[in-house]
Amino acid sequence: MKYNGPRVKRSRRIGVALTPKAQKTIDRKGMERGVGGRPKRISEYGLQLLEKQRLLFQYNISEKQMRRYFKAAQRQKGRTGENLVVRLERRLDAFVLRAGFAPTIYAARQLVGHGHFEVNGVRARASSQLLRPGDLVVVREKSRGKPIFDMDWNIYAPPEYIDRDVENLSAKLNRLPERSEVPIVCEEQYVVEFYSR
Repeated sequence: MKYNGPRVKRSRRIGVALTPKAQKTIDRKGMERGVGGRPKRISEYGLQLLEKQRLLFQYNISEKQMRRYFKAAQRQKGRTGENLVVRLERRLDAFVLRAGFAPTIYAARQLVGHGHFEVNGVRARASSQLLRPGDLVVVREKSRGKPIFDMDWNIYAPPEYIDRDVENLSAKLNRLPERSEVPIVCEEQYVVEFYSR
């Protein structure tokens, strides 16, 4: 099941800001410290678990979904860790976030679940829907007047693999992203080691 607890606390624990509010808190208070102000010692397994949790929470997916994505990434040619990140980045909610239509992955998931987007002219409600290169995601006509879509588009520029059209409130996946273009904090090799045990 996806995480619904306190996100600032979780952000400090895993060392990644999951929301803008969490970023402000981390800037002010710093990351979570160990007993007496000393950093906690972490084992090899603990490091693998931490990296897996970072990836899990940055995409707001369940453990069951992550295992399914990992098995699919293993079957593909190439490096499993990079395949995993690219597969997660193809999710509709992740695409909505990267295109700048939502401020957080949680908001992106909610917007998709409420049916505010169309993929290639068909209304989409599944945040786990995987996009292919050439797919066009458009904000539905009825949803364009919503305050969430009335934002300053200059604040966030999408990555190079996404072509966004602000006038039509649409975005297109030009190609599959490369790992270096994906703005997440994670050493995916540790995730591969965690699931390969």
